[in-house]
Amino acid sequence: MAITEQQRHLTKREMINFGSYYTKSHLVDIVYNIIYANIPVNTLEQHTILDSSCGYGSFFNNQKIKNNKKIGADIDKQAILKVRQNIPGLNTINHNSLMMFDRSDYQISVHEKLIIVGNPPYNDTTSIIRNEIKSDIQHKICPKFKTRDLGISFLKSYAELDADFICVLHPLSYLIKKANFDLLGNFSNKYKIIDSIVISSEEFNSTAPGKTYFPIIIALYQRTDGGMRYEDIENFIFTTKEGPKFSISHMVSIKNFLSKYPNQKWVKPEKAVAKFWTMRDINALKRSKTFIDEVTYNTILVQEHKLPYYCYVDVFKQYITHIPYYFGNCDVFIDEVNFNPIKEYFVAMSAKNRPEFKKYVTREIYAPEEKISNYFKNLLGVHYVETR
Repeated sequence: MAITEQQRHLTKREMINFGSYYTKSHLVDIVYNIIYANIPVNTLEQHTILDSSCGYGSFFNNQKIKNNKKIGADIDKQAILKVRQNIPGLNTINHNSLMMFDRSDYQISVHEKLIIVGNPPYNDTTSIIRNEIKSDIQHKICPKFKTRDLGISFLKSYAELDADFICVLHPLSYLIKKANFDLLGNFSNKYKIIDSIVISSEEFNSTAPGKTYFPIIIALYQRTDGGMRYEDIENFIFTTKEGPKFSISHMVSIKNFLSKYPNQKWVKPEKAVAKFWTMRDINALKRSKTFIDEVTYNTILVQEHKLPYYCYVDVFKQYITHIPYYFGNCDVFIDEVNFNPIKEYFVAMSAKNRPEFKKYVTREIYAPEEKISNYFKNLLGVHYVETR
C-alpha cells in the first residue's frame, strides 16, 4: 500500500490496526453512482450521510451530496482535525465507532433517514499475516460486535444504527464464504444486497507488483424485513468493474469430491497413495504446497480413487494465472462432466513432478497440456485470463 502524505503520522502498526487506506475518488464516485441508481433522487437529499470510519473524509468530497447532512467519525484524532479544516459543514466526531452503537452517539435522531457510506477497516485476525499486530485492536471492540475480522465488526455496528441504506467497500469473502456470512448476525438479518460492483484490492496496492490481490465488493444494502440468507448470495449476480458477471451457484466446488482438510482420523496411512497439503481458497493455493512427502497436522492422506481430483488441484495451481482476481476467495472449482473423460491427463500432468503416479495412468498419454488448456478455457469461458 502506498502511504499518502496524510497517513504519515501513523506508525505501521497503527495503519494495520486502523485499516488506514486512502479511498480514491473514482471509487467514491462508484459508491454514489450505485446509490443514485437505486434511491430516487427526489428523496436522496432527505437522508443523513454517515461514514463512521471516515479518515480524511474521502466520501464527503462528492458533489452529489452537497445538500445532505453529513457526519464523519474516526478513531484517528489527527485525521478528524484535518477533515474539520478541509470539509466545511461536516459534523465530525473523534471516537472509536466499534464502541458506539446508538444513533445518539452520532447526534442522529431516531426519525432521520440514514445512509452509511465508507471503506471500513478490514483485517482478519486469524490470518497468519501480521497476526500479532492485528490482535492489538480486538480489546477495543464492543463485545456484541467482536468477530475475527474488523470489517465484519463494522457491518454489525451498522445494523445497530438502523440505516435505511448502507453502501460500503468490503472483501467479497464476507459474503461468498459461508463461515464469514454466518458471522454477520444481525446485519444479514436486517439487510439485503441490492446492487454491487466487484473491484480488485490492487486499487489499494498498485505499488506492490506480484502481490496476490483479492476481490473487494462495493455493495449497496437496503434494510428489509427478512434480510438475506446465504442462498441469496449464492444466486446473486455479481458484476465486476471489468464487465464480466458471475454467480457462485454456477461453480461446483472441489470439496464435493475430496477432503480439503486433514483426514488422518478416518484414513489409515497404509491406504494412502499420496499426501497433500491442506486446501483453502484459490488465493491460498497460490501460496501453498500441493503434494508433499511428510505427515504433519496439515496433511491430507490421499486414497487411490480420489487421486485424480488431487491431481486436478495440483494442475489447477499450474494454470492459476488464468483465473481472474474476483474468483480468488472461491474454492477450487471443477466441471466434472468435462473432467471425467480426461482425468488421467491430470494424473499424467502431475506425474511429471511425481513419477510414482505413472502407475495410475492406464493408457498412453502424450502432451496432456493441450487437452488440459482447452478444459480450462471451457471451464472459465469469458473469465479466462490470457497471459503472455
